[in-house]
Amino acid sequence: MDENDYERATFGGGCFWCVEAAFETVEGVVDVTSGYAGGRVEEPTYEAVCTGETGHAEVVQLTYDPDVITYEDLLEVFFTIHDPTQLNRQGPDVGEQYRSAIFYHDDEQREKAEAYVETLEEEDVYDDEIVTEIEPLETFYEAEEYHQNYFEKNPEDAYCQMHAAPKVKKVREKFEAKVEG
Repeated sequence: MDENDYERATFGGGCFWCVEAAFETVEGVVDVTSGYAGGRVEEPTYEAVCTGETGHAEVVQLTYDPDVITYEDLLEVFFTIHDPTQLNRQGPDVGEQYRSAIFYHDDEQREKAEAYVETLEEEDVYDDEIVTEIEPLETFYEAEEYHQNYFEKNPEDAYCQMHAAPKVKKVREKFEAKVEG
């Protein structure tokens, strides 16, 4: 498949190390890049984002093959690996930078994300209200190199063992037919 046939999706669901690790196991996901989106500052750094003053969320941007995995499948994985009812936090990570967010790339993604959330709410999948923001992706800033493939490079890191590894395991179990080796 030609690289021009790939599509992109951008999600924020807490620490990007955990979200990145989970999506990297999904078949059809060609690349996962950790970064920042949704803020007010150009060229943010990790240190600046951590202050909570830039307005950015930690996100991952996926490049995927739509002939192998659909955007709806990616939404299903996304809503499986984080708690979309927690406002500005995921587990031990607290702050606006850890918010649940879908940054859509076009109107079709927006419509699919809104419909997916509506279905989850109609089916009462969660006890609490879904607070996931759905907003257009204006700019994606790639995070510093040491954040890329963090779980893969640091599998024994205590944070990764406590938070990323369970998400990877959950994806491997729930989406057995959609994960790579």
